[in-house]
Amino acid sequence: MPENASAKSYGDGWECNVGYRAIDETCAAIVVPENSYETNRTYGSGWECHHGFRKVDETACVAVVVPDGGFLDPSGERWRCLRGFLKVDDACQEVVVPENAYLVDGTYGSVWVCERGFEQVDDSCSAIAVPVNGYLNGSRYGQPWSCERGFFEQDGLCEAVDIPEFAYFDGASYGEGWKCQRGYEVSGEGCEAINMPANAHLDRSGNRWECNRNFQKSKGLCVLKN
Repeated sequence: MPENASAKSYGDGWECNVGYRAIDETCAAIVVPENSYETNRTYGSGWECHHGFRKVDETACVAVVVPDGGFLDPSGERWRCLRGFLKVDDACQEVVVPENAYLVDGTYGSVWVCERGFEQVDDSCSAIAVPVNGYLNGSRYGQPWSCERGFFEQDGLCEAVDIPEFAYFDGASYGEGWKCQRGYEVSGEGCEAINMPANAHLDRSGNRWECNRNFQKSKGLCVLKN
């Protein structure tokens, strides 16, 4: 057993005392670098850097340089930017908030977003032009406005839906904006009554017909199945 070593508390062999580390078959004293402290453990490097310093190459502790607009992380080993600043390389760059915008917290620091009713255009916020009979929909993606009920978008405007006789308004995002009432079907740009043959009934949609049970469609009629 070399000097500055002790028998293991379990198993065979020996281990170096606190403050020493095994090098070949000897126990050498741990060299504690400047700005560090001994951990008094028999494992690891045997030392850790003081708060505000970080370990380099497992041989030294160097001061954490905090740039203007930054602060020392609670870990004491790195820094982060203050609110209103954004990390750019090794510096904290102040975020310039344009008119009609406000700060939010991003992944790498503060960023800005436009207020409601405005959209980002380069480095500024421009008012969103909402057409007559339209309203802001609050969407952060795609078109920021939608047409009021009873209107549909056409060439950047909100045009009134022209509902024909025997139809009603349909707010689906596709189609003509209207549907025929039950018992009527689309004909051209309007709705006409469904001419139903004998032994038929309206289907679930109410705008088409189908044959009763035990009948089948043939040339516009409902005939008995063979």
